[in-house]
Amino acid sequence: MTETATRSPGLRPWSMVLGLGFVSLFIDMVSDGAISVGGALLEQLGASAALVGIVTGAATAIALVLRLVTGPWADRTAGYWGFTIVGYAMSAVSVPLLAFTPVLGTASLAAASTLILVERTGKAVRGPAKTVLLADAAGVVGRGKGFGVHKLLDQIGAFAGPLLVAGIAAITGELWPAFLALAIPAVMAMVLLLWLRARVPDTSVYRPAPRARADRPAPEATSGVASAGAAPRRRTSVISRLAGLSAIPSHVRTTFLLFATFAALTTFGLLSFGVMSFHLVAADLVPVAGVPLVYAAGMAAAAVGALATGWVYDRAGSAVLFAVPVLTAFVPGFTLAGTLGLVVLGVVIWGLATGVQDSTVKALVADLVPAEQRGSAYGWFAVFQGIGALAGASVAGALYGDVPVLIAIVVALQVAAAVLLVAVLRRHRGERMAQPA
Repeated sequence: MTETATRSPGLRPWSMVLGLGFVSLFIDMVSDGAISVGGALLEQLGASAALVGIVTGAATAIALVLRLVTGPWADRTAGYWGFTIVGYAMSAVSVPLLAFTPVLGTASLAAASTLILVERTGKAVRGPAKTVLLADAAGVVGRGKGFGVHKLLDQIGAFAGPLLVAGIAAITGELWPAFLALAIPAVMAMVLLLWLRARVPDTSVYRPAPRARADRPAPEATSGVASAGAAPRRRTSVISRLAGLSAIPSHVRTTFLLFATFAALTTFGLLSFGVMSFHLVAADLVPVAGVPLVYAAGMAAAAVGALATGWVYDRAGSAVLFAVPVLTAFVPGFTLAGTLGLVVLGVVIWGLATGVQDSTVKALVADLVPAEQRGSAYGWFAVFQGIGALAGASVAGALYGDVPVLIAIVVALQVAAAVLLVAVLRRHRGERMAQPA
């Protein structure tokens, strides 16, 4: 009997799943509370729309693209708890520190921008490693149920954080007390996370022992010298070796890259909520305390969009993804409109498209790419989305004073995205028909 089989975890699997879920709930209160007013804070500190677009777009891009490095790094070192703790700590510390930026004088804007970037970097650091910890425990109770419960708690935090910020800002008339108050859920998250780490230092105890052994490559497979008789290794670029893109079969890789380009174009059109929150405050459409409420409406729409299109995807197929470019084409015209009603409608449309983009769109990646290469595929998919997010938010900020031009660019790109999706679905259909029965 192996060591893995004889060890018993210090917590039941459901306790670990719920524990990690509540950590995410508390940290999402912190992160989404900050995101909901990030653009408004930068506007108060003197940022232009262009700078808001660059900062918030870069923050989103970092949260996506950096996972291409942190995921393989966590795998190589097996330091899943370490990456998770450091990533959560970066968010837990950086957001409350935003409370002190208004008193820093000429350095206030630079400090706030840096802290916003640090917070999203924390998400990239913890994301892949935390998913491994969760997958270990959820594998015992059922990954569908385990990840579903975790996502539910995650969304509760995403709603509660903006509402907390809105309430405190309404009472005090300032944003800094709200950022300071977010230190409370931040501390709760870190205390709970460290307790979970102390109780279960190695979540591999939840894995079935034979699989845990079988999944490990032999030392010869990981060394730099090929064993006798082994086939010579194909030379690949550093990036390809890091993320495994070259491992995806060539015919599938082309279809996947077309679909990733589709995702980049649609992500471009979704701009960033930072630009939208800047507009809400700069155009005097709502007081600062009302901005998080608008964000919460968008998050509610995102949950509905993800659930509804996921249900349709399972029953009617991937054609439902055409909803993404259609919805996205309306985002800039409504979210940057001159009346509150149109902006709120635009944020709801943005939320619907974002929900589909963050969930159902990724389901097609799993259908396109073989199971053995899906981790690499999702890493590269995040890179394409990150590039789209940075470009879209930056262009939206630069063209804030010329919205008709922005609308024309986004609509044109969504037409191109729809054409790409047609090509992807046709290629995928052909690949499935070519497979042996």
